[in-house]
Amino acid sequence: MAPHRPGFKMPSGFFWLWFLLTFVWVAANSSFAIEALATGALISAVLAYLYTRKSGAWKDVRFSPSRLYHFIRYVGVFIVELVRANINMMRYVYAPRIDINPGIVKIKTKLKTPVGRLALANSIALTPGSLVIDIDGDSLFIHWLDVKTTDTDEATRLIAGPFEEHLGKAFG
Repeated sequence: MAPHRPGFKMPSGFFWLWFLLTFVWVAANSSFAIEALATGALISAVLAYLYTRKSGAWKDVRFSPSRLYHFIRYVGVFIVELVRANINMMRYVYAPRIDINPGIVKIKTKLKTPVGRLALANSIALTPGSLVIDIDGDSLFIHWLDVKTTDTDEATRLIAGPFEEHLGKAFG
């Protein structure tokens, strides 16, 4: 009798990461040509496989239509917040007198997974006027160009609030 050999199994989180990397590839290339899509999908598959096989960060992230829906909603929210932050930065740049109050604030996140926290940190860092300095458990320390409040709950609402709902449902 031949020994039982388990079948090949994709690492946990592979399909979700593959989708995200392919999405980024398509966005960066701005092309739906079959060659570009096939190349991006193949490169994304290899990277997703290697990363999910070696890292446990994606082990708790499962692909589902609901998560995909919330990821798409998050992308929309991110684009709106990015435009708002850029317009706000233009106000500072073109103002006759710069009136800002820079400082570091602490916010608390409800996101539990490393991928969710990373996505939140990147969302904050990519919007002009804020930069994540450190992540310590559920706390993020943000350099904010114009501090509106030092209250942790209020700062969390203002900085992370737009992103957290959909990131939590997409990544946990």
